[in-house]
Amino acid sequence: MLAKIAERVPEGPDFLYEPKWDGFRAIVFRTGGHVLIQSREGKPLDRYFPDLHEVLAHGLPEGCVLDGEIVIATPGGLDFDALQQRVHPAASRVARLASETPASFVAFDLLALNGRDVMARPQAERRLLLEALLTDTAPPIHLTPMTPERGLALQWLEHFEGAGLDGVIAKWADAPYLPGKRAMLKVKHQRTADCVVAGLRWHKSGQGVVGSLLLGLYDDRGALQHVGVTSSFDMSTRRRLADELAPLRQGGMQGHPWAGWAGAPAAGASPQRMPGARSRWSGGKDLSWEALRIERVCEVRYDHLQGDRFRHAAVFLRWRHDKSPAACRYDQLEVTPPYELARVFSG
Repeated sequence: MLAKIAERVPEGPDFLYEPKWDGFRAIVFRTGGHVLIQSREGKPLDRYFPDLHEVLAHGLPEGCVLDGEIVIATPGGLDFDALQQRVHPAASRVARLASETPASFVAFDLLALNGRDVMARPQAERRLLLEALLTDTAPPIHLTPMTPERGLALQWLEHFEGAGLDGVIAKWADAPYLPGKRAMLKVKHQRTADCVVAGLRWHKSGQGVVGSLLLGLYDDRGALQHVGVTSSFDMSTRRRLADELAPLRQGGMQGHPWAGWAGAPAAGASPQRMPGARSRWSGGKDLSWEALRIERVCEVRYDHLQGDRFRHAAVFLRWRHDKSPAACRYDQLEVTPPYELARVFSG
C-alpha cells in the first residue's frame, strides 16, 4: 500500500498517525517454515540482509506476513548510505557489512496472521493484532509508534527528523489494506534553498532536451559541493532550458570547480562531492554530464539532507537572477537538532 503527499498533517478522529521511516520498504513472509523478505518491486532481499533473515525466522510466528521498513540504526540516527552499501553482489562483503552495520526491521502493518489474510480488516484492528503479535519480540525487530493524537504527530514531525526519519504517515483507521493504491497520506518537511546551477544532464531522448540540472553549494572552505539535482520539468520546459542555457555551455569546463572530478584530487585540495561517477546504484543509467559556467542560481524545494546532499531530487521553483553564485552556501540551510533514535523506537 502506497502513500500520496499531503501538505499538512490531516485532522480528525478518523486518522492514525505514525513516523515515516527512511529505509527500504519490505514485506516479510513467515510461511511454510521459511522467511522471504521482498522489496516493494517484488524482488527478494534476503541475500543482502542475512542478519535480518535469521532474526525474523526465529522471532516471528509461522503464518504471518508483515509490512515494514528495513533500516540501519546508528548512534547518529538512521543511515541510508550504510543501508545502500548492503546491496552488493559479493556475498563476502554482505556478510562483513551485516556484522559491522546490522539492519533492523520496523513493522507497521499486518497482512496475514496464522495463515489467514487480514488485509480486509480495518487499519485500527490490524494495528491491535500487530501489537499482540510483536509483544515478545526484541530488537532488531521493532514496532513503529502509532498515535490517534494529531498533536503528538506534529511533535514527531518536528523532532524525529533529527534521528533520520523523514516525516509522518496518516492512515484512515477504518480502511483496509489496499495493495498498489495510494491509500495513506505522507507529510514531509518542505524547505527551500538557493543553489548554483553548475551543470546539466541530457534527457534520455537526446541532446536538445535537458534531463536534469546539477546543483551545488559552497562549503565553509569555499569548495563547490555537488548536492543533488532538480529534474521536475515537462518536455516543453526541458527544450526551453536547452536553448536558455546554451550560452553557458561555451567554455563551461574551463576553470570549472568540478573539472577534475574523474581524476584524483590534487594534493591539499579540499574534498569535494563530484557529480558523474557510475555506481552500482545507477542501474546502468547514463550519468555523464556537461559543465555550465558558474553564473546561474535557482531556488529549489527539498525535504531533507542525507549527510551533505539532498536525500531526494529537489523541485525547481524559479531562477534567482538577483543572487550571485558565491552567496549559495550551506549555511543558508536549516540545521536539524539531533534526536535519539532509541527514543523513537521506545515510543
